[in-house]
Amino acid sequence: MQTEHKPGIEVAKNLEGIKHRLLVMRGKGGVGKSTVASNLAIALSLKGYEVGLLDVDIHGPSIPKMLGLGGRKITGGDDGLLPVFAMPNLIVMSIGFFLREDDAPVIWRGPLKMGAIRHFLEEVKWGDLDYLIVDLPPGTGDEPLSVAQLMPESDTIIVTTPQDVALLSVRKSINFAKTLKMKIVGIVENMSGLACPHCGKNIDLFKIGGGEKAAADFSIPFLGRIPIDPKIVEEGDKGIPFILSQDDSIVVKAFNQIVEKIEKQYEEVRKEV
Repeated sequence: MQTEHKPGIEVAKNLEGIKHRLLVMRGKGGVGKSTVASNLAIALSLKGYEVGLLDVDIHGPSIPKMLGLGGRKITGGDDGLLPVFAMPNLIVMSIGFFLREDDAPVIWRGPLKMGAIRHFLEEVKWGDLDYLIVDLPPGTGDEPLSVAQLMPESDTIIVTTPQDVALLSVRKSINFAKTLKMKIVGIVENMSGLACPHCGKNIDLFKIGGGEKAAADFSIPFLGRIPIDPKIVEEGDKGIPFILSQDDSIVVKAFNQIVEKIEKQYEEVRKEV
């Protein structure tokens, strides 16, 4: 695998106003990576940070739906594209904004996908941001590799579920990041137990602890666990991110603790600089 790649001058220049670039990865599909990415972006924006959220899951763009932005269209001119305003301090870009219908398939081979990703990084007016959160497609193929190479100073968060099949894939994501010399901010274990709708306590529905063990095995931070909550799915289908709708739930509390750990890491980096 080729690991040395210099981004184009246009990409580097367009992204020079972004302080932190954070790629949210998953080893396999179905682990809730986009849910984590979108709620992370919102949580940071609510803290007053200027945040961009880039959805590069070309074949399965879910961010517009999750944020209630369906039907919004991209505007701009020869000098660049304007991202969609989602809420104060948060702007969003996704291939989903260019599709006529939500269920329209994107039947593209690799070169077209890579071209679209480069356009998102070169031509979108991201401006000055504290964080650019990038929601990657699953795996370690063309799209994650292209983004990592075009944004060589990026960090990553890896999302997994506790099941063994997901943990096998997450180890591949860890090795992918290390091969490309990306800093791994940490692992999030999603769908870790079930938040009981009656008593509010956590039930070990499947298993827990797999993500924490993987983090320990590779000596990287474990950011925390997010339990399953049926309300997350219900609100997500309505385009309401769970961090905005369930203030008193254990899911929101767990997620806010994860965000605080991420924020603390970057605060320590700034102190060192």
